[in-house]
Parts: sequence; structure tokens; C-alpha cells
Amino acid sequence: MIKVIQTGLFTTIQDGGRHGYRNIGIPTSGFMDQENAWAANIIVDNDREESLFEITLTGPTLIFNGNYVISITGGDFNPLINELPVKMYQPINVKLGDTLKINNTKNGARCYLAISGGIDVKSIFGSKSFFSNISESYYLRKGDEIKISNNSNSKILKKNKFKFKLKKSMDVFKGPEFDLLSIKVKKMLFKNEFTIRTNSRMGYNLEEKVQIGIKSIISSPVMPGTIQLTPSGKMIILHRDCQTTGGYPRILQLNKSSLNHLSQIKSNEKIKFSLINSL
Repeated sequence: MIKVIQTGLFTTIQDGGRHGYRNIGIPTSGFMDQENAWAANIIVDNDREESLFEITLTGPTLIFNGNYVISITGGDFNPLINELPVKMYQPINVKLGDTLKINNTKNGARCYLAISGGIDVKSIFGSKSFFSNISESYYLRKGDEIKISNNSNSKILKKNKFKFKLKKSMDVFKGPEFDLLSIKVKKMLFKNEFTIRTNSRMGYNLEEKVQIGIKSIISSPVMPGTIQLTPSGKMIILHRDCQTTGGYPRILQLNKSSLNHLSQIKSNEKIKFSLINSL
């Protein structure tokens, strides 16, 4: 059992996501940064899709009511156990009564806390991932007590090559409505930098205007990584909790790796797009 003493800004439970339900309007959800979530699970001998804690910008304070092996990956949040620093990307033994404090991020936007055995919460539509109107909770609250599943810890990964990489160049493909853009705008998309104005698990809003006047389209399928152009001329990059259809032109599409990298970019930071030819 783990008890939540302080919640942090936005701490949720996520796993590999809900698959096969987008046709009825249920988003995939799951890890924002799959690569770092997978690393956290692998280090403690979990299946890489196992449930864990996803922590955004400011971390929680947790008390362990048992002996566990944990790992913390992703952005640098300066984690402390009983006020002493602990290394990230390594297995960590915690004991009954230990307190883990995950601080404000120094680098990156999200980190992941995996516990050997995974988190024992209800699976809904094949996933334990928190999502509004689907899961019983949308984020951790003060006083929550989280059950942990058992694991023999027989293959804890003591040595690994995982490390955090912050990349601000995003690889993209042309979207279905890319050719609605003017030649000037097409060139500008891959020359200029763009500022993250706001972001959430649903999507990232970019500050700069690109092209005004492109009409909306008939509502069409979208997915995490789809870049839409709004009537205001600004772009939205959809992420894990995004809707399943949309009526804005889909001008670009992030590849899987860049979607993970985007998850670590904070508001007011800049990104750049790089066009690639195929999936």
C-alpha cells in the first residue's frame, strides 16, 4: 500500500492505454511518454505496459506501507527518500514507513514512478489509465491509499543504459489536408520555431499563427500526434487523451518517437518541425 500525503500538481495512474474503443469515442489515454514509462517498468521487472504513476511538473509526497522496489524515470524531479537524494533510472529499495518526495522538475515536464508488481486499481475497458468520465478518479488526491500488486522481484534490472533525452525537434509526416496550405506556409512550417502556449494530456496549443481562412472539414478521424489548424490560424497538437474525431484540417502528424519527446516540453518552450517521408 502507498498513501498519498501531497498530490503534486497533476499525478495520475497510467498504463499502456485503452485499445480498440476509439470507434465508440473512447480515447486511448495511457503513458504520455511511452519510452520513459517503459523504461521505469522494465527496470523493476514489470511488463512494460504495466500501470505506474505519471507525474507532471510538480511531484507528490508518498509514504510506503510495505517493502517495495521502485524506479523513477523521465524528467529530473530531484526525488528524495527520507530527505536523501536517490538516483533515477535505477532500482530503489524502499521499506515500510519510507517517505518519497518528488520535487519540482528541473528538466523535462513528466516523470514516471514504477513499483515492482504494478498498481492494483480497477481496469476499465482493458486499462487502468485514469481518464475523466471513465475511471473512478482523474488524478491522485491527498489521503488516497493505493494498493500494489505482488511481484517476486526475481529479475530486477540493476544495470541499464536508459537515460533522459530532451529533444525539441519534432519529426512529422504530411497530414491529409497538408496541401490546403499555401506554398509560403508550407515552407514556414519547417523553417520557424513554434512556442508551446498551453498543454495538457489532451493536446498542446501553439502560440504563433500560421494561416487564417482555411475552412473546417467534415468531422474526420484524428489520433495522438495529429496537428490541426484552427480557424484562428493557430495549431493544436493532439495527445493521448484527445478526441477521436475532429473538424479542423489535419496538416501534419507527429511520429511515435516525437510524440514521446513532446510530452517532456513545457509551456513557453519552443519546438521545431522536421518533415520525414514515410511511416
